[in-house]
Amino acid sequence: MCNLYNATTTHEAMRQLFLPINDLTNRLTPQMDVFPDYPAPIGRKDANGDRELAIARWGMPTPPQLLKGEVDCGVTNIRNVKSPHWQAWLGPANRCVVPVNSFAEYGKIPDSVTKKKPLYWFALNEEKPLFCFAGIWTSWYSVRKKKEGPVQADIFAFLTTFPNAVVKPIHEQAMPVILRTSEEIDVWMNAPAEEALQLQRPLPDNELIVLPQPEVEEEQPLLL
Repeated sequence: MCNLYNATTTHEAMRQLFLPINDLTNRLTPQMDVFPDYPAPIGRKDANGDRELAIARWGMPTPPQLLKGEVDCGVTNIRNVKSPHWQAWLGPANRCVVPVNSFAEYGKIPDSVTKKKPLYWFALNEEKPLFCFAGIWTSWYSVRKKKEGPVQADIFAFLTTFPNAVVKPIHEQAMPVILRTSEEIDVWMNAPAEEALQLQRPLPDNELIVLPQPEVEEEQPLLL
C-alpha cells in the first residue's frame, strides 16, 4: 500500500499536463515527500466543470464500520471501487488527478544492521518525469487529528490495482493507478464510471522502474 509519494515537479509542468485550468494553489511549486494527511496539489473540476489545481489533504473518509472512536485519519488507497462506501464519489465531479514524480513502497526483509525495512522508490524513468495517480476527492467535516478537533477539509485518495512485474517483488498486493498522458487524464476526468474505471489496471512493466538505491556512506574511523 503506497503511503508515501514525492511531488517535486514545477508548477508549470502541472499546469501543462492538466490544461486548461484555474489555480487555487498560489502557484505552489511542490518540493516534498507527501505522507498521509499531508496537504498536496490535486487537479479537479470546479462547480462550473472547469479544471482547477487545488490543495487537499491525503485520506478519504474511512468506512463507518471500520472507525474506532471519533478520529478518522482517512483512507489513502482505494482498491474495491464496488464498495457502496465509494460509489458516491466515482462520478466526474469527484474525480481528481494527483501529480507525482515518484512513489515508495517498503521491502519485505529488514536490513540486518538497522533492522528497518528498505524503502524502494518507483518512477517512469531515472529523470522522474511527471505523471498522475487516478484519484477521488470530497469536502468532509470530521476529526482528523484529536488535537486539531473537527475541521471542514478538502480531502483525496487514489485508486490502486494489481501490481505489475516491477512492483510485485517488493509489494505483492497492489500498486497505484497511474495516468501518463493527457488522453488518459481526459478519460478519467470526463468519461462515465464504467469507462473511466477501465483505467484501474497495472502500468505496463516497461513503463516503470525501481530507482537506484542511494549509496550508504561508511562511517570513517575517528582519528585521535
